[in-house]
Amino acid sequence: MNESSSRHSFCCLEPPLSDYAPARFAILPIPYDATVSFQSGTRRGPDAIIAASDHLEDYDEELGTYPCESGIAVLPPVIAPSGDPHETHEAIYAAAKKVVADGKFLFGFGGEHGVTSGLVRAVAEREGKISILQLDAHLDLRDSYQGSKWSHASVMRRCLEHAEKLVPVGIRNVCAEELEFMPKAGITPIMAAECARSDDWIGQVIETLGDKVYVTVDIDGFDPAYAPGTGTPVPGGLEWYQVMRMLRAVAKTKKIVAADVVEVMPIPGQAVTEFLAARVAYRIMGYVLGAEQGIL
Repeated sequence: MNESSSRHSFCCLEPPLSDYAPARFAILPIPYDATVSFQSGTRRGPDAIIAASDHLEDYDEELGTYPCESGIAVLPPVIAPSGDPHETHEAIYAAAKKVVADGKFLFGFGGEHGVTSGLVRAVAEREGKISILQLDAHLDLRDSYQGSKWSHASVMRRCLEHAEKLVPVGIRNVCAEELEFMPKAGITPIMAAECARSDDWIGQVIETLGDKVYVTVDIDGFDPAYAPGTGTPVPGGLEWYQVMRMLRAVAKTKKIVAADVVEVMPIPGQAVTEFLAARVAYRIMGYVLGAEQGIL
């Protein structure tokens, strides 16, 4: 199911900072959740994240910068011609391909995690060899799920068709098929329990990733205490400062070429999760710019 987005500005930006042509960052809303297998509602995530961004301070207190000054444009949402997952993938790919061809930093706002494969495909065609840093409670490495190879539960398997490395972080839900597949694919996940013991795992992330990195943030990678508004909340997740230390280290040592934030399922009456998602997106933008400016 899809819903159109009515929001057209991130962080209350006005022209020219919100105009597409001069903007460094382009947000692609993808209000889609046709393959969810538990709670639905992530189709409302893109609007909710952008609405929450109205209440962000444009000053980044960690970096001492104003990332929005580089321009952040919000594009029209991707609306697939039907609920078919493969058609949706193709529609996302087509929209994302234009954005990266224009030289923008693509930032996808989901929607369910299944949207990521179309984004990764477009970025990989533009950038060549890329690695994927996956923040998530789940591996999403089944070859198919509920009869579809384009399910949210298979999205990282599809992404691996376009990327050379995958580093999943915060994992705490694994199935037998994924356990069998990972050694064959050379994937060693960073389990959430390992993250809780120390920050040593961050070095493993840096060592495994290639030079160019696509970052996909499934909001359920965070503990439900920080992100309750998601379709499949799993206890024992990551917290804000752990994730920021990792993302900063990745931005400092690698080149982050694109990103997404997915699986935000708004809960009526509270905006904790969507505000977290907006902060994550804005901080990633700040890290990207900070790396280029040599201030990380």
